[in-house]
Amino acid sequence: MVHAAKWEMIRCFPNACACRASPIGVAQMPGERNGMLTINRQVRAMVTLFFFSLLAIIVNFEVAASAEMPSSDSSTRSITNDIPNFWDPRSLMERPAETPERIEFLSNDDFPPFAFRDTSERLTGFHVDLARALCEELQSSCSLRVKAFEALADALEADEGDAVIAGLAKTPELARQFSFTDPYLRLPGRFVTRQAHDAGLDGLQYAGTEVSVERGSRHAAFLRARMPDVVLREYDTIAEAREALRSGDVGAHFGDGMSLSFWLGGAVSEGCCMFVPGPWLEDAYFGNGLRIAVRQEDAVLLEALNYGLRRLQEKGVYNELYRRYFPISFF
Repeated sequence: MVHAAKWEMIRCFPNACACRASPIGVAQMPGERNGMLTINRQVRAMVTLFFFSLLAIIVNFEVAASAEMPSSDSSTRSITNDIPNFWDPRSLMERPAETPERIEFLSNDDFPPFAFRDTSERLTGFHVDLARALCEELQSSCSLRVKAFEALADALEADEGDAVIAGLAKTPELARQFSFTDPYLRLPGRFVTRQAHDAGLDGLQYAGTEVSVERGSRHAAFLRARMPDVVLREYDTIAEAREALRSGDVGAHFGDGMSLSFWLGGAVSEGCCMFVPGPWLEDAYFGNGLRIAVRQEDAVLLEALNYGLRRLQEKGVYNELYRRYFPISFF
């Protein structure tokens, strides 16, 4: 059934929608006095400089090594606070010379946690709050119009709004029709295994492991093409594939990371399972990410939205929204 179009105002007064990033404390190592009293001051200075240079090299090496090694602690592997970052930290982006005074977003209201009605029928969700934060960053007034998902592309083309923020896929057909921002979220494939026994999975080695998947899914196709050494166990539904893991009939399950994050934290899983380290991202199987779509002639709006998304990441606003709606990270 097609929803009747309705307007939802996103009210952003000065500082009302701003999110505050938590301060980060930086510990500094106090200097140590040199007790070598038998050498002169210049030699002591050279020795001290050498000592701290060597210490810095050792510390940096240990930090880099620990960052590359997956954690073996089940508590950190099952529920993580990993925040995805899809923006190149080396790239510099200046505020556009021109930003829109008003942005009319188009979205749906029936796809939690992205856009849905709460118990008081108030429109909320990740996309709603992301649109609000973008308007605050760009100092633009905003509104959001709700349409059925199937009608969003036609509504954008008909100039019923300025931008679609609803996970509209950047297919070859739509890419010829619209322009898309950089991705603000991607949906990786993830392995999950039982808490009590992880079958030796470390995020890379799966040969010989029985893995449950939904029959005919893109996740089954990915494993068949990229990991032919796994023992594929296909089930007619996602629920059956997950139950096979929960009951111990298979050693692992492979599926959509986002939906699995909610399954892991829900009652159905009974706390059985945890993510195996490492998200799998490949456009051919899992898509090229969630993006905001605009009309091709709206180059000013496209540049402004890309700038806004980058700034929300830099300021920690994106991180706060991600934690709010995805308490168990799927990255």
